[in-house]
Amino acid sequence: MYDELFGGEKKRKVLVVDDEEINRELLGNMLDDRYDVIFAENGKDAFERIEEYSGMISLILLDLMMPVMDGLEFISKYNEMEIASKLPIIVMTSEVESEADIIKAGAVDFIKKPYNMPEVILARCERVIALFEKQQLIESTEIDELTGLYSKDFFFEYIRQMNESGLVDEINMNVIAIDIEHFHLINEIYGHEKGDIVLKEIATILNDLVKSRIGIAARSDADTFYIYTDGIDDYQKLFEDINIKISNIDKFPSSIRIRMGVNKSIDLNESPETLFEHARIACNLVRGDYMNQIGYYDRKHHDKQIYNAKLVADIDKSIENKDFVVYYQPKYSILNGDPILASAEALVRWNHPELGFISPGDFIPLFENNGLIQKLDKYVWECAASQIRKWKEKYGVAIPVSVNVSRIDIYNPELENVLLDIVKKSDLKPHDLHLEITESAYSDDADRLIEVVNNLRKKDFEIEMDDFGTGYSSLNMLTTIPIDALKMDMSFVRNMHRDSTSLKLVELIIDISKFLDVPVIAEGVEEQSQVDTLKKLGCDIIQGYYFSKPVLPEEFEKYIAG
Repeated sequence: MYDELFGGEKKRKVLVVDDEEINRELLGNMLDDRYDVIFAENGKDAFERIEEYSGMISLILLDLMMPVMDGLEFISKYNEMEIASKLPIIVMTSEVESEADIIKAGAVDFIKKPYNMPEVILARCERVIALFEKQQLIESTEIDELTGLYSKDFFFEYIRQMNESGLVDEINMNVIAIDIEHFHLINEIYGHEKGDIVLKEIATILNDLVKSRIGIAARSDADTFYIYTDGIDDYQKLFEDINIKISNIDKFPSSIRIRMGVNKSIDLNESPETLFEHARIACNLVRGDYMNQIGYYDRKHHDKQIYNAKLVADIDKSIENKDFVVYYQPKYSILNGDPILASAEALVRWNHPELGFISPGDFIPLFENNGLIQKLDKYVWECAASQIRKWKEKYGVAIPVSVNVSRIDIYNPELENVLLDIVKKSDLKPHDLHLEITESAYSDDADRLIEVVNNLRKKDFEIEMDDFGTGYSSLNMLTTIPIDALKMDMSFVRNMHRDSTSLKLVELIIDISKFLDVPVIAEGVEEQSQVDTLKKLGCDIIQGYYFSKPVLPEEFEKYIAG
């Protein structure tokens, strides 16, 4: 491989150390075709050649008996030298009885004198050089060059060996990830040299930590470090100790903050990669959290992650099999006389074939975070439109149904076309499908939301502002987004008879709706007293358990029939 890389022109260098000129000539003739041979007459002379050809020699052939400095003395002094990678040494001797002493001293092999088998000598040289170069390659990938800690891949491999050997079976091992907050700013503000100092100093701290324990440390990547060790019972103390040492590092930027992730759910049957991925997840849980700088990944967190992964994996199949069931909760107009059915809200439930009933609180936020909510929303829109059509054919009246439009849906450039296609397929008018948006969408991207809402209203869709009053920009939002109804958050309704502030807020929201000349919808209504108060204050529409919980379409029909 070496010869191929250099086109066969560059040979490996072999240093022959022998005081007899005839021996140097013999070995030179044997090796010359394959190697670039350099010579030394004794151990002292050999050190000069090593310095002269620093980093270029691949093998030393060393005579045992020499004047000035013999072979064993040379090996002893050579072993004391501070060299990152020691050269392999083959000792040449006629004293076969010295073999044990030669190997103990540090030589890798020996060649018997006289030199009457050139092919054996060449084979031994080739084998030793190949093993040496392979070891150099391993060492170059085993250790992180900057910090001196193990590289991530070798760190994981050594953990595997520790676990498989049974060494840690009865030991409480700790799986810890440490990350530097905003490390990129150190490089930008102080320069990469300062950043490297930070990494090396932290590596020294961690290496000292595991040195007296059964454990190892690694630099995973960039500014992330891993520790696998025993003997840690107080993670807070460990964190504080590391921080103290960091603060004592000379010329260390005072703004440096670390965070720590601890995997408390250790299963040695899991791969080291998985164990530390969980520790890293825990570390990221406290990213940017200035109150808590240690995150924990425990069995509960692990089970939740597995549960969520199951939900994500099953969404497509459940949509196809209609495991998602759409329920409908009636909304009643209460302003003029007896309550009159005005519309309904579509609410999705998941009847999972294996997990049973799943709360929307489990899957809605999950799907919003990973973008899958778009699939589920489209499914609900189609179900609602189809149901409106069925009721219209059966009862001769279209009952408008409100459906949720997630903040993720707002970024879909095809949203308008998707909705228009759905109502068209069910032979409905756009105003039959009311669209609920939340204030969070405004907070995410106000300009995008305004554009989308304006376009949808131009197509005759009605827009309801859901959970009004719970966001940070309600009043400002109302000045920029045209809407068709305000939906008051249920927390105000539930508390309006418990504290005067909630009651005043209910009055204020109703006054705002009157000013905007749009109806206000109160959800979460459960008691007669709430109905009476809301009616007195001028609330237009009521939704809640007072009239009905969310029900299946067949049960909802009793409200249509009256």
